[in-house]
Amino acid sequence: MASDQVTLLDFWPSPFGMRVRLALAEKGVKYEYSEEDLRKKSALLLQMNPVNKQIPVLVHNGKPVCESLIIVQYIDEAWKDSAPLLPSDPYQRAQARFWADFVDKKIYDLGRKIWTKKGEEQEAAKKDFIDSLKLMEGELGDKPYFGGETIGYVDIALVPFYSWFYAYETIGNFNIEAECPKMIAYCKRCLQKETVSKALEDPQKVYDFVLILMKQFGIE
Repeated sequence: MASDQVTLLDFWPSPFGMRVRLALAEKGVKYEYSEEDLRKKSALLLQMNPVNKQIPVLVHNGKPVCESLIIVQYIDEAWKDSAPLLPSDPYQRAQARFWADFVDKKIYDLGRKIWTKKGEEQEAAKKDFIDSLKLMEGELGDKPYFGGETIGYVDIALVPFYSWFYAYETIGNFNIEAECPKMIAYCKRCLQKETVSKALEDPQKVYDFVLILMKQFGIE
């Protein structure tokens, strides 16, 4: 696919965009990066994702693919000759999809509540967030990655949120490593890979961005 035209419409702090960047890096796919201003969405974004009008969008030879986990699956199938991201076994593949979905339903939603809610709601979100990470620690077991010996679909779904952990901890006044040392050790192990370290954004920059969002939303 040497003649492929690949463009990623993205927004730098998005963990969903980081997923796609990481998947493309793992596959060694060269692409054009197009940064979007989500307050003033480009005509291209509205054309390529008219339904949700959201990033990330992968445009492959003029055809758009939307929603980060669907994009990662597409990347795995479109560039299937290198670094498989999903297991070949149907049951293992189903399990990987289950845990990636768990990340979306728990890690993302609860993380957002930590910085958008206060008081009892925030405390409940923090507890559920830690409980969810502990469940994922159990699923990781003694493996270096969720994908086994190599980074796979669940790793790509989860590890971008590490860029947001510092913001969650600082705003929520709690320590993830104290509760989930295995999870933090896993994230740091992933970051030793160049594909991961280049795809993920600096946690301090993400925290500064979240503070701007809080101000915009009137959250004190």
